[in-house]
Amino acid sequence: MTTNPLDDAPLSRFHKKLAVFSSGGPFLDGFVLSIIGVAMAQFADQWGLSSIEQGLVGASSLVGILLGAYAGGWLTDKFGREILFTIDLIAIIVFSVAQFFVQDVVWLIILRLLIGMAVGADYPIATSLLTEFTPRKYRGPFLGAFVAMWFVGAAAAYVVGEVLARTGHEDAWRWMLASAAVPAILIVVARVGTPESPRWLISKGRNDEANEVLRKVFGPGVSIADLPQEEDSNVSVKDLLRSGYGKRMAFITLFWTCSIVPLFAVYAFAPTILAALELEGDAAHFGSAVITILFLVGCVVALLLVNRMGRRPLLIHSFLWSGIALLILGLFPGAPSMIIMALFAVYAVVIGGSQILQWVYPNELFPTEIRGSAVGMASSLSRIGAAIGTFLVPLSLTGIGIGPTMLIAAAITLIGAVLSQFMAPETRGMSLTECAALTTTRSALPTPSVV
Repeated sequence: MTTNPLDDAPLSRFHKKLAVFSSGGPFLDGFVLSIIGVAMAQFADQWGLSSIEQGLVGASSLVGILLGAYAGGWLTDKFGREILFTIDLIAIIVFSVAQFFVQDVVWLIILRLLIGMAVGADYPIATSLLTEFTPRKYRGPFLGAFVAMWFVGAAAAYVVGEVLARTGHEDAWRWMLASAAVPAILIVVARVGTPESPRWLISKGRNDEANEVLRKVFGPGVSIADLPQEEDSNVSVKDLLRSGYGKRMAFITLFWTCSIVPLFAVYAFAPTILAALELEGDAAHFGSAVITILFLVGCVVALLLVNRMGRRPLLIHSFLWSGIALLILGLFPGAPSMIIMALFAVYAVVIGGSQILQWVYPNELFPTEIRGSAVGMASSLSRIGAAIGTFLVPLSLTGIGIGPTMLIAAAITLIGAVLSQFMAPETRGMSLTECAALTTTRSALPTPSVV
């Protein structure tokens, strides 16, 4: 195991601040994608929206994330992490406020699409920056915390949505959708002054600037001479789809898709799904809030296990047991309310493992030159399934019923377990350079096993 000042540095105040500021993107993602479910319960009736129109509104942000994530990844690899770290959030502020004034569903879909693009762009930007500064001991928990912040944002959305809904004002939904601008403004202010990644500066030949950042963050005795060279110094974006990197991209995209398709579908229409399971009115909304908290609990538990248990076994067990919970829900949709909530609780807690690894794996398995593009492409490709799933949920509920809908979700989740069994590598304890090296990671691959 090699050592270097970045991978083995002690945790500092700078690292903690960067982790908090970087996680603002997933907080906004959770907020934006969840608040629409609460707001739609009001404006869908006002505007007389069909199931198809509701599906388009719910899926538009996911389509935007699909487009924005890859664009953001390419831009951050080309122009750097620092400058884009605030620009994307400014776009979220502008488009969120614009939702307050929207007068028809078409413009609402367009604005939600643009917000999704800005949110999607932030993921590769923020995760690349955090990855390239964080010591190896804390890399898994810090990156995994991104997903935990997604659920914090989702929980905040349900609270804000319920408070505004109880005002009884017919335009409360407008305030709900515009409210995302408030945390976005705070995050932009906090991110000002964040330095550029020294690894990215080195990859662009800007060694003097890299040395300046290293001295500022890690001390006067640290320079680029202390950092190991990455195995593939001339890796291009084309390598994302070929050779060993192509296999890694396939694995990440497949497991990510299997993880978020059921989850995003449930989140966009949580009150509707719980109502279909015969939890009505306040019980459905209360159940949504409880499930959100349990998702957060699951992420926290997974953060505690990601270094102890390892990436690979955590991923396999997460898919297996959450898929079984959804399978039972699908087979017995008429079960007593307490059993239904218990099964949703199991799913919410156990799926946390696959959720946090969505940001750990893609940032660890690719070199600096294409890290942002890799994260962006994986996020984009996985959102194709998520957008389709979110669009089809209302149609599925009305067309085939809640039982078959939950069975489909279970099948997707269990497919994730099978794929992970044969494709998931183990990167626990490796330096960032070792993780990204094709030969090193291949030799570290364990034989297929869940333990």
